[in-house]
Amino acid sequence: MQAQAKLRHLRMSPKKVRLIANLIKGLKVEEAINQLSFADKIAKKPILKLLQSAISNAEHNLNLKKENLFIKEIKVDSAGVLKRWQPKAHGRATPILKKLSHVYLVLEEIAPTKIKAKKVKKEKKESIKPIKVSSLKEIKEIIPEKISETKTAEPEGHDKEIDKEIIDVRMEGKHRHKQNEDKKRLKGTKGFIKKMFNRKSG
Repeated sequence: MQAQAKLRHLRMSPKKVRLIANLIKGLKVEEAINQLSFADKIAKKPILKLLQSAISNAEHNLNLKKENLFIKEIKVDSAGVLKRWQPKAHGRATPILKKLSHVYLVLEEIAPTKIKAKKVKKEKKESIKPIKVSSLKEIKEIIPEKISETKTAEPEGHDKEIDKEIIDVRMEGKHRHKQNEDKKRLKGTKGFIKKMFNRKSG
């Protein structure tokens, strides 16, 4: 099991960072922390922070112990250059190159830990037993019983609910209630257009 951590765009030249990176390569985690805490270089602070980040990744994400880890790999690469200019005599300008670096750290276990596999209980499915039938009469007796078992029973008072009149709450109030009553009255009659054509002339 490996735990990783990355530090990108560090505002320090790779040459200066490699002095500290080579110091802790291959050491146990606790020994590396002691080396960095007593080192006399500026690059020790970002490297120490990166190492602590890798340890926390191993502990929280992979459930590894800190005592069982060592630094397998630490790699420092260049991450580009920031160009700045400095004025000089006779109107000249000299370039200042501010180098950046990427740091890549890998931790690995000294003794590999065994992961216990969780046992999953399999649920037994109930097997449906076949019905033995010898004649047609027995089939006719069994089929209606099976159909009656599968039919869903209707809830009590279902017939009463059908005949009930549905009252719309939105139609309550003086104006709405009057409109609702007019609609009901028109439904019972033939309608305005039919009345108009059925009128007697004379």
